[in-house]
Amino acid sequence: MYSHMMVGSNDIERSKKFYDATFKAMGGQEGIKDDKGRLMYLHNGSAFLVTPPIDGKPATHGNGCTIGFAMTPEQADAWHAAGVEAGGTAIEDPPGERPGSGLYLAYLRDPDGNKLCALHRMG
Repeated sequence: MYSHMMVGSNDIERSKKFYDATFKAMGGQEGIKDDKGRLMYLHNGSAFLVTPPIDGKPATHGNGCTIGFAMTPEQADAWHAAGVEAGGTAIEDPPGERPGSGLYLAYLRDPDGNKLCALHRMG
């Protein structure tokens, strides 16, 4: 259904440090910076991009928006730890299986405040 996801950033180098760490923790590669200053992460047939806003205004996070990444519980733990170490903020409950949900979840905010989720469907 989706071709790609994109978030805005006010500091591309800070975002590169954060997203390089989190993508490597889930088995991906470091981002590629294009001639427009955008970061591109290609993983498991999907694309995730980080860009300075095209309109020149400051990037802001979406209130109520979450971007979820599918991965194993082990990758989710590594992703969460790498994200916190690279300047992200741990939010909500600690990484783990949510009782009765059949989901293993970990949540972070990136350095620009975008809400991210690592998700694994148990069973």
